[in-house]
Amino acid sequence: MTRNSANGALDIRPVTDRSGLKTFIDLPNRLYRHRNGYVPPLNVERDETLNASKNAYFQHAEGQYWLAFRDGRPVGRISAQVDRLHLERYRDDAGHFGLLDAEDDQAVFDRLLETAETWLKERGMKRVRGPFNLSINEECGLLVNGFDHPAMMLMPFAPDYAATRLDAKGYHRAKDLLAYTLDINETIKIRGERVLKRIGREARINVRPVAMKRYKEELGIVLDIFNDAWADNWGFVPFTDAEMRQIAKGMRPLVRPRLNYIAEIDGEPAAMIICLPNLMEIIDDLDGKLLPIGWAKLLWRLKTHRFKSCRVPLMGIRQRYRGSMIGSALLPLLLKSLHKELVAEGFERVEMSWILDDNMPMRRVLESHGAEAYRTYRLFEKPLD
Repeated sequence: MTRNSANGALDIRPVTDRSGLKTFIDLPNRLYRHRNGYVPPLNVERDETLNASKNAYFQHAEGQYWLAFRDGRPVGRISAQVDRLHLERYRDDAGHFGLLDAEDDQAVFDRLLETAETWLKERGMKRVRGPFNLSINEECGLLVNGFDHPAMMLMPFAPDYAATRLDAKGYHRAKDLLAYTLDINETIKIRGERVLKRIGREARINVRPVAMKRYKEELGIVLDIFNDAWADNWGFVPFTDAEMRQIAKGMRPLVRPRLNYIAEIDGEPAAMIICLPNLMEIIDDLDGKLLPIGWAKLLWRLKTHRFKSCRVPLMGIRQRYRGSMIGSALLPLLLKSLHKELVAEGFERVEMSWILDDNMPMRRVLESHGAEAYRTYRLFEKPLD
């Protein structure tokens, strides 16, 4: 039921201890557990992300979390962040909000957003932008289209009323992020495949799987390519070394060598694609908990489950190859190698996300291979008077 206001005064409280953080992490499960498309994330992963002593993001940022209570019951949450690396790179005095989840009540949204805005203004911010959970390199954007599809790992859930509530509070669209899907059972389309293969041979392109024996070194190569490839993208902030180490540790249980590729030109890494099985397929019944036996269930399922869906969270080519004949061959050759292995392992669908809505070169590459944009995530912004 849609509500513009509910009885009972709202109480906005900052999260200041472990008990508050636990309530903050649990709230989306209370709100959305029975909504289609929602799967509770693992609490241990959320704690690693939201705990300032564990997340390397907080080495260059500060933030605060709040909970909204009505009659002693939590009904909403929000965060506000100031990222020093973002400010140094763009000098736009923009602070961020994120982790916005609430009952369908305009008063709750208004109070939460006002609290975050005040905190940002006190730190000299002139504009607020989000949602970022917590940065542009983590979950970001508010789902505004494609609510009926199954959950995808590390892509945020939002109910269909949330965007309307932000609009009513004076927020407007800053940028749209698109998620593409590709049916693995369809033959991947590659225009001029013979020409691409010839270019690959003449340019001495070698597409190889990630070597797990050199895992840390290999992932360092991947993230170095990513930082270079995405350097000019809207809002991009490079991964720090500490963030790279953190990602390498977190991704390892999901990495399958034959689903992750590096393309080399004369032995030098030039492009990459990373694909991970969709963890959400095997954690729905865990309710976010790994104790007492959740760990055993998770490890067994990671070993035995036949995944049907997966996600490409990282993909790109070094900037110096853009616009060249060699560059035009790199991503199609990577996609072809990945598609072959996805078919062999029985996957049915791969999501490639996210892509900026105005990144037409990348969108054309994906669409020329048969991918379709099926979900839209929106970043909102608002001036702070």
